[in-house]
Amino acid sequence: MGEQQKKGQEQDVNQLRKVRREKLADLQANGKNPFEITKYDVTCHAMDVKENYEEMEGKQVSLAGRVMQKRVMGKASFCNILDQSGNIQSYVARDSVGEEAYKDFKKLDIGDIVGIEGEVFKTKTGEISIHASAVKLLSKSLQILPEKYHGLTNTDMRYRQRYVDLIMNPDARDTFIKRSKILSSIRRYLDGQGFLEVETPMLVSNAGGAAARPFETHFNALNEDFKLRISLELYLKRLIVGGLERVYEIGRVFRNEGLDTRHNPEFTLMELYQAYTDYNGMMDLTENLYRHVAQEVLGTTTITYNGVEMDLGKPFERITMVDAVKKYAGVDWNEVKTTEDAKKLADEHHVEYEERHKKGDILSLFFEEFAEEHLIQPTFVTDHPIEISPLTKKKPEDPEYVERFEFFMNGWEMANAYSELNDPIDQRERFKAQEELLAQGDEEANTTDEDFLNALEIGMPPTGGIGFGIDRMCMLLTDSAAIRDVLLFPTMKSIGGAEGKKTDKKEESEPAVKIDLSKVKVEPLFEDAVDFDTFSKSDFRVVKVEACEAVPKSKKLLKFTLNDGTDRKRTILSGIHEYYEPEELVGKTCIAITNLPPRKMMGIDSEGMLISAVYEYDGHEGLNLLMVDDSIPAGAKLY
Repeated sequence: MGEQQKKGQEQDVNQLRKVRREKLADLQANGKNPFEITKYDVTCHAMDVKENYEEMEGKQVSLAGRVMQKRVMGKASFCNILDQSGNIQSYVARDSVGEEAYKDFKKLDIGDIVGIEGEVFKTKTGEISIHASAVKLLSKSLQILPEKYHGLTNTDMRYRQRYVDLIMNPDARDTFIKRSKILSSIRRYLDGQGFLEVETPMLVSNAGGAAARPFETHFNALNEDFKLRISLELYLKRLIVGGLERVYEIGRVFRNEGLDTRHNPEFTLMELYQAYTDYNGMMDLTENLYRHVAQEVLGTTTITYNGVEMDLGKPFERITMVDAVKKYAGVDWNEVKTTEDAKKLADEHHVEYEERHKKGDILSLFFEEFAEEHLIQPTFVTDHPIEISPLTKKKPEDPEYVERFEFFMNGWEMANAYSELNDPIDQRERFKAQEELLAQGDEEANTTDEDFLNALEIGMPPTGGIGFGIDRMCMLLTDSAAIRDVLLFPTMKSIGGAEGKKTDKKEESEPAVKIDLSKVKVEPLFEDAVDFDTFSKSDFRVVKVEACEAVPKSKKLLKFTLNDGTDRKRTILSGIHEYYEPEELVGKTCIAITNLPPRKMMGIDSEGMLISAVYEYDGHEGLNLLMVDDSIPAGAKLY
């Protein structure tokens, strides 16, 4: 029955589309082709009329927008028009617009774009409206908009068809208008502080300035491989060398990483550099900038995100990374003398690390594991270990640490700032250390940039620098749950792209990647028997993946939010990021063991285990998450 209903709905939609095309053909045949119109004189917008009604009452105005609602009542009708500023009602009477024009009006469809001229007035019910004297069809809509009362609710479709989302969801439109105002406010503040806005290359031969894996491409004209920039830093510092004392850039950067609620592979970064100051100057600038933007865009310095209030009006807290770890993990890093001591502490506190990690790396891991989530109010975390800060000045009194801070709100890193390293000899040694990490398999390590070193040898003054994540700033200031909600066109997996297009049911049932089973090796079967009573205590359940995201600072872990058939959501972490991107798994139906005791992983309680098939294929490990038919309900028990 459900399938028949779906087919019936598709037929209805196709019929409606057909009718719209017939209407267009009729208009064209009668010399009224709307697509031949090139301009329309708009004198005001909907909100101009509503907000200034007392001044505009009785005046003639001209508006244009999309028909969102129409009520035809014999000789007089009402329609609702949506423009960028919002909705306004129009009263359209046959005696006012003329008999022929009124017939054309009655044939308009929801979604058509029209121009309306008329007089501003209030209806008997007190609604501010336009009494139309002329209605002109400016563009014909040939598609069907989503149903009015429910709007466009499918999240995936909202991101893919942002143009429909902006029409149907006022909150989405408001978010992106605020985003534009946030960027304008940032520029006004920095311009007022004497900063110059500049532009630097996106295509670079050496992608440096951050710990990230770049996208690579080939430039045919030069027959040379290039990378998309991962940072703005190294070129902006060249401008400081050149004598431009205060510079900033707001631009797209690209990092070949996973997708989740806070990460998109292309995102907007702002970096600025100021000569003759240090990271303390950057802290002052950050406080003032955030207060200025919040006050100008929102009208307040108190913001609310996901029900939590954050106060930008008070002085921001400042705490060293060592003190933060002592406060939240109970570990005094001043007592940790060697890398071996640090690794022993990590083992005791169940902090995952890699063999190459040194004492400073493990301090950073402790901070991420125990402290980050507590930094809800605006907080500067200062004085980072040198191992994780290859471009930063050492603290003169303690060369194991550098003059760096990260700015946190809502438990998120919002900005990263340095007293910039301007010693070319020290910088070369830092690059050398990064090259060694690259050789050990760290794909995010930097490579030596000889031209940048040459610039430092020319001489760079003492400089403070900072990078702001603009998208996260917009998320907080607009109370948006995911980074995709503040990106007009977020990166999405192509529909039917990577796995090829399916042409029939037979092909759909086949695996996307065909493997030669003769090359597959599996682990030997367990020889020890498990008694039936023990096995039967394992509760295997069907679960639905409601959300999935990469765990910050982990290359392997994905965090699943699961519907397990109960009233609460279940969180399970699984180390399968090498095999799946988070967005691929949202909406899938899987199998999990649900009665295992919670296990802490990267500071998060994992409440069970998702079942995967692991095997060796052609010398490499393969893995497939066990997924079942979506028609099986969440919570169904496996026997």
